[in-house]
Order: sequence, then C-alpha cells, then structure tokens
Amino acid sequence: MTIRATASETNHQTASKIVSVEARTISIPLDSPTSFSTRQVFSRDYVVVRVRTEDGHEGQGFCYGGSRGGSLVASAVQILLAPILIGKSALNVEGLWQEMYQETLLHGRAGSVMRAISIVDVALWDRNSRAVGLPLSQYLGGTGKITVPAYASGGYYLEGKTPEKLGEEMASYVALGFKAVKMKVGRGDLKSEEARIRAAREAIGDDILLTLDANNAWQDLSTAVEYMKRYEPSNPYWIEEPFSPDDIENHAELAKRTSVMVATGEIEAGRWRHKELIEKRAAAILQTDAAVCGGITEFRKIAATAASFGVTMCPHWFHDLHVHLVASTPNAQFVEFFSDDQVLNFRKLVDTQLEFRNGELVVPTTPGLGFRFREDALDQYAAGAWA
Repeated sequence: MTIRATASETNHQTASKIVSVEARTISIPLDSPTSFSTRQVFSRDYVVVRVRTEDGHEGQGFCYGGSRGGSLVASAVQILLAPILIGKSALNVEGLWQEMYQETLLHGRAGSVMRAISIVDVALWDRNSRAVGLPLSQYLGGTGKITVPAYASGGYYLEGKTPEKLGEEMASYVALGFKAVKMKVGRGDLKSEEARIRAAREAIGDDILLTLDANNAWQDLSTAVEYMKRYEPSNPYWIEEPFSPDDIENHAELAKRTSVMVATGEIEAGRWRHKELIEKRAAAILQTDAAVCGGITEFRKIAATAASFGVTMCPHWFHDLHVHLVASTPNAQFVEFFSDDQVLNFRKLVDTQLEFRNGELVVPTTPGLGFRFREDALDQYAAGAWA
C-alpha cells in the first residue's frame, strides 16, 4: 500500500519551510558589578535568534553567553546550524534537533555549541506555538495551571552589603509575597558565612524556604561539609552547585552527609549527563536550563527521566521561558524569578514583563513565549548586526 500525504499536510509542510535563521550578540553592562563565590561580573552577553518560515511566522530563541562569550554562540548558529535548517520544515522539531546534534558532534556536545542548539530549538517551539495561536505552555501539553510557584533569586555579594542588609533584602522579597528565596554563599570564611545565612533566616522567619547557591565554590568534600555544618542550623531547603559541575561524585557524597538537598544541573548539557546525575543520586533537584541543556526538546526528555526517579525540576534563570516549562511539567516545582533587571538584565530587552501574584507567576496566555524583543533595546546593546 502506498501512503501519500494529503494536500493539507503538504500545504502545512510548505508553509512551515524555514527561510531564514539569524543570530545577534547582545552585551549589556550591569549597573553595579555583581559577585558570586568565585568571580565578579561586570556585563552579560546574550544571544538572540529569530527563525522565519515561508508563511511569515517567526520564532525567537535566546541564551546567556557569559561575560564575553556571546559571539561564540552566535557564530555556532550562523556557521554550523543555519545552513542545515534552511528549507526544512519547522514542524519537524525532533528531527531537526537530531540533525543539529549530529552536525556539531566534532565541535562540542556542550558549552557554546549546545547553547546554540538550545536557542534554535526554543525558536522553533516558539514559532510553532505562535503559528497555531497557543501559549507555549499549552502547546507543550500544559497542566492547566493558571499560576506557577516562583522563588525570589538574589542575595548576591555586593560591596558594603552587611548581613543585616542581606536580611533586609530577603525580607523585602517575602513582603512581595514570595514563599521561597535564594541567596549566594561560599565566598567568605566559615564565620562570616554563618553570620550571613543566620541574618537571612532571622529576617524571613521559619516558614519561608531559604535556598543557597554556592556557584561551584568548593574544591573538596571536607570543605563543603564544614560549611554545611554552619548552614544546617538555619534549615536551608537546598544547596546549589556546591562543586564543579564535572565533580559528580562529590555531589553524590555531599548528598549523603548533609540533611540539605543538593541541587545542580544549571550548566549541564544533554540528557546523558543529567541521567548520570540522577542515577548517582547527585541531585535531588535538577536546575536544568532549557537555554543551555539542548532546548525545550531536550528539557522534556530530561524531565521525563527525572520523574521516573522522583527527582524535582526547578529550572535555572530566564523566567520568561521557564514559566511555560514549569506550567507544562508535572514534576516541576519552582520558576527562578528576578524581581528587577539588575542581575538578569535580559529583562531590559523584552516588551512584556511577567505578572507576579501572591508568590506565583501568572502563566502567559498570549501565543508562543508571550513576549517580543524590543528592537530599540536590541539595537542599543548590540555587539553586532543580525547575521
């Protein structure tokens, strides 16, 4: 028996044919230098992508490119990915992901190349959901949630920020309605770190979840255990990225030695590395970033695997993207949310800010991601032209 495509199917494939893939590097200086446990950041590079199809529909993708690595990601899109996508149907997302992955095997299965795949993949999902007039969360098979829980991300190391001022910052998030907050740890000595976390806990009270982000602060298990002994009396909910992302064994060992849940995965790429984290019990919470791991396509595979092991998803950064994924992923708990544009200054580029209500983010109801980039802002901060 010969199976032939119907006229309608043929028309859909033709209309969804990709006619252009463009990338642009955007560099935005921070208003105030921001410090983590091991480094200081003065500016942030982002890469934005737009994918257009023959019917005029356009999807957009984006990622963080580090302090000055955005052009590497943009080049990967332009040189490695765009040529194999032109002329293909944007509807064939899974097939296109596999083609992009195979095409880039020799150039890196993580880092800038995987971020390039991620943002193109996000743009394809955005285009396809816009084309049918559905919010991305519903196009992905939403859970029906109108709002999703969020935690306020902050608590960075800044010049002159005393433990008391840190406590005031954390308390200000609670006053906005947040039921969970996050602060940075690991930069100071044991005594000063203990003072910071104690001040935060006293300021927010006992009923608010307090999460800690070490940003790969520790090199060995014994040091991490000593810090955790100081943190545990303040009852933190999780300790995030205690070691290098490559040091999976120590993540697993620390998980055995502390009562605090270990969270990691924000710069992990691909389902295979996430599978190792899960199988070795190195993370009770995965902070998989869809703009890093391989896009929405890969995020969904990772989340499904995590669900089989009872592991929770709390995606990292980019609340404009992850609000849709948390709203469509049953084993997702929180969206990371930044209440201003001082740290996640990507917010300066978008035309619509997410609505926040009683500790939760309102899931967008407009098609696709629910926002567009401000062309004037892209032009203002562009490190190069669309290409």
